[in-house]
Amino acid sequence: MGETLIFEHFPAKLQPSHFSSISCSLLVAKAAYFAGSMSQKPVRIGFVGVGGMGQMAHLRNYASASMAEQCEVVAIAECRTKLGNEIAKRYGVPRVYNNHEELFANEKLDGVVASQGFNRHVSLVPELYKAGIPVFTEKPLSVTVAAGEKILSALKTSGTWHMVGYHKRSDPATMFAKAEIDRLKQSGELGKLNYIRITMPPGDWIAGGFNDLIKSDEPVPADPNAEPVDWKDPLFIYVNYYIHQVNLLRHLFGEKYKVVFSDKSGKLLVAESESGVTGIIEQAPFSTKQGWQESALVAFEKGYVKLDLPAPVVHNQPGSVTVYTEKGYFSPQLPPIHAMRQQAINFCRALRGEIPPMCDAVEALEDLKIARDYLHFWKGAESCQ
Repeated sequence: MGETLIFEHFPAKLQPSHFSSISCSLLVAKAAYFAGSMSQKPVRIGFVGVGGMGQMAHLRNYASASMAEQCEVVAIAECRTKLGNEIAKRYGVPRVYNNHEELFANEKLDGVVASQGFNRHVSLVPELYKAGIPVFTEKPLSVTVAAGEKILSALKTSGTWHMVGYHKRSDPATMFAKAEIDRLKQSGELGKLNYIRITMPPGDWIAGGFNDLIKSDEPVPADPNAEPVDWKDPLFIYVNYYIHQVNLLRHLFGEKYKVVFSDKSGKLLVAESESGVTGIIEQAPFSTKQGWQESALVAFEKGYVKLDLPAPVVHNQPGSVTVYTEKGYFSPQLPPIHAMRQQAINFCRALRGEIPPMCDAVEALEDLKIARDYLHFWKGAESCQ
């Protein structure tokens, strides 16, 4: 019964609604017992690309000894031969191939993790679908809506599915908060959902998470079919920096939403959910050189759930949750599991059919549409200056 299993599953009798009568530590222990007692077979994973995020956000989690019951990383496909061999040696991966075609021709896989620049998704991901096995990629789905639609068109005929790496959904704090928000919406004990505010100030997003990165001076071959990388393009900048918050807002709403306003400074996105609830994303209202201060406030009529999230690639640190009601404040003691590690567990569980993907490619396309619509509002606000 390993700690990596603690937040795989909340048994129905141990939902967060029972915190008033069951101590958090007892809940976590029982949840770990029930999750750990499920029969499971390690899934076979192949990696396509092991650059910075491929190594530090993904491979080191899948290949860790504590994940042995969840999965086996059987091979790497990496076009930089020296880098691929060095990484395989460090993480104990038995075989290395030069490209994904060689990987699929020689390995029987249950799933593939392809951590690539998102501008390359439009050319690479449809090729991965042809293997007929589930695919995991980093966020976002692509740069543009048009490219995302092209990817989904290929997905529809592939017979497989695609999980997009919005790791914030897999943070133990978010998993707890989401369950509690849904319960409160259903019970009505705090009244109606009133408002959601997400604050995203830039900070130290790495937080030491790249300290063990294996680097290479080998060039990455150009992809003529990739979308352009343009750090002066507002769309490219936005989908790189703020698409996580765009996705998280929908996750917390539990329904689709639309953009209704942007201020001319580009600091504020105002949204309205399908049921008429207002939500905002505060985009870089301030910045920090050290630390990470991302948060989400989910407000009901008579209380709230507040979520504080850590730096994206920090190790062994979950976020935190505060629930406020008229009875006072409550904060659960969460296990030392970081979001990227739990995300790996969640992908493995999805491969075994135990849970659906935390965010599939179909929903990820909605994020690109929100980004497009937000920039339309922002440019309109700018023109009014």
